[in-house]
Amino acid sequence: MKTNGKRWLGTVLLAGLMALTAACGNGNAGNTNKGAANAGNTQTTAPTEEAQATETAATEDKGTLTVYLNDFDSIIAPLFEEATGYKLEVVAGNGAEIMSRVEAENGNPHWDVIWLDAMPSIYGLGASGQLLEGWLPNNVANLTDFAKSFVPEKQWYVPTGAHAAGVIVYNKDKVKAEDAPKSWEDFSNAKFKNMIGMADPAIAAPAYPFVSWFFKEKTIDGGQTFFSSLMDNGLRVYPKNPNVVKALAAGEISIAALQESNAYAMKNDNEPIEIIWPAEGAPASVRVAAIQKDTKNPNAAKAFIEFLLDPKTQQALIDQGDESYFQPSVNGVNAKQDRAADAKLVAADASWASENEAAIKQWFADQSVK
Repeated sequence: MKTNGKRWLGTVLLAGLMALTAACGNGNAGNTNKGAANAGNTQTTAPTEEAQATETAATEDKGTLTVYLNDFDSIIAPLFEEATGYKLEVVAGNGAEIMSRVEAENGNPHWDVIWLDAMPSIYGLGASGQLLEGWLPNNVANLTDFAKSFVPEKQWYVPTGAHAAGVIVYNKDKVKAEDAPKSWEDFSNAKFKNMIGMADPAIAAPAYPFVSWFFKEKTIDGGQTFFSSLMDNGLRVYPKNPNVVKALAAGEISIAALQESNAYAMKNDNEPIEIIWPAEGAPASVRVAAIQKDTKNPNAAKAFIEFLLDPKTQQALIDQGDESYFQPSVNGVNAKQDRAADAKLVAADASWASENEAAIKQWFADQSVK
């Protein structure tokens, strides 16, 4: 197997991806030796050499750790290999591509760890019995209070950071500061007709966490009403956030709900844009890491999760990564200095967002063909 490698997925359309059925995953059953009592006394015998050999073989990794992810693919393997000595193969793609591949491999998974800013989708994998449960990394206590709130009851995954799936961005050459939208409700204002864009929640990993917050806050019917009002006002939906960036730069749109790393990258590139963090909060996309329940590389997989929760790792992702604007999930890490100090993140409950994911994405798909 290729080591320290990277494979790219081709574009895969997502259709009804998350129609998952709930089932419990396997627990983290360890191979512990309890010993056997000798007949007639209370002494415990030591494990035999054969038993020790069997236990060691059962816990040995079988190959190279394979991680499916949608960001940080260019730097994560060398960082991990240098820190731990384990070899890592990366499979990278957008959120829809990664989840489509995982679903296609259900029953014969080729991945050991999935690391994606799509918490509702990963929750769905846990609910369908595809994730290791009942295990937490040794350094989980260093999670921030905000991050701890995202650890599921069955401990299917851990959060490694959260970023704004959408902040308000506007072109200063097209929109005056006093006229710019200050809240999400302003997006339906008639004065912004045909001026606003966002990423497609069925394709871009952060876009579904963005829309799910509105549907949770407003109820399903209220969410449909809200986004229908935006579409009636000429909202344009692009496949991914980089497409939104291009549309903003080209003047095709003047306002956007844009993922924060893309927004700050535009600002740092001296594009004439301004960023607004709405007072009600920016819907968060929480990046989580989970282990495939039948992984053949449990030691490397667990080491990778603990590596992701190391403050040094998260600081390196902020200092070197292409998606470097995010709120770290562990204490002892400094976010980007130019990231808004009063940045407020909000998120829909992962269980609710997972349960309603297929229906909400289908609703958006139906609107796109009208």
